Amino acid sequence: MKDEESGNQLGSYLRARRELVSPAQAGLPPGGNRRVPGLRREEVALLAGISPDYYLRLERGRDKNPSSQVLESLARVLQLDDVEQMYLLGLAAARPRAPRRKRPEHLPARVHELLAHLQIPAFVEGRAFDVLASNPMAVALSPRLRPGQNRLRSLLLDPEERAFHQDWTKATADFVAALRTTIGDDTDNPRFIELVGELALSSQRFRTLWARHDVRSLDGGTATVHHPVVGELRLHRDKLAIDDVILVVYYPDKDSDSDEKLRLLDALSHIESAGTAQDRPADAPRPKTP
Repeated sequence: MKDEESGNQLGSYLRARRELVSPAQAGLPPGGNRRVPGLRREEVALLAGISPDYYLRLERGRDKNPSSQVLESLARVLQLDDVEQMYLLGLAAARPRAPRRKRPEHLPARVHELLAHLQIPAFVEGRAFDVLASNPMAVALSPRLRPGQNRLRSLLLDPEERAFHQDWTKATADFVAALRTTIGDDTDNPRFIELVGELALSSQRFRTLWARHDVRSLDGGTATVHHPVVGELRLHRDKLAIDDVILVVYYPDKDSDSDEKLRLLDALSHIESAGTAQDRPADAPRPKTP
């Protein structure tokens, strides 16, 4: 999080996105002896209709309050999509900092009841992709969805999670971009600092993606995963906000092959649970009944 700690998030983002746009993509001749990847500063300034000196001040953090017209012109030159443009505008907006979160993310008691009633994989995650609670179907789908796990850490560092995702490359890019979007200007949040620092030290893939400054929303969608027992599953994903945490559910198309496999997985997990209970010694404590 070095760039964020410097206080020049706007400049860091502009520089990272500039380096990802080739001259050809911007409609410029490639030229020779280019010392930088992507566009030069003066090329961005020319295409955006601003002076090279002013653009240099933006990148170096000497002017942190450009107009929305300037930012929209830069977004066009840098070929930002709607989410990326909103992120750029947010970095430059003059607004009071949100108060630092000093307490753990609150998990409402009713969420545990909701998870117990859902017959599909469901879990609750925090802003940094920490798994805060999950139901048995979620754990049957992936042991990495147990409470206490971090989804991004598992995705980047656990070989089993890499094999689980059909398109691991896209999944890692989406998750890292979503984390940067979530962080926004909350760069002194201790949990974010801890997670980014850990992954920056342990994952080259994370370092590469983090340097791109991609931003993306990671809400609904469809994913194909490879379960080691039931095989390939095509599941839809929805995210629902509950207070300051997120409920995530995975579900297949009704009566599809994946639906049948998910029911099989549910049955197998119940058999395994029953077997575990039978293997418990006779003098072992048993769950209390109501």
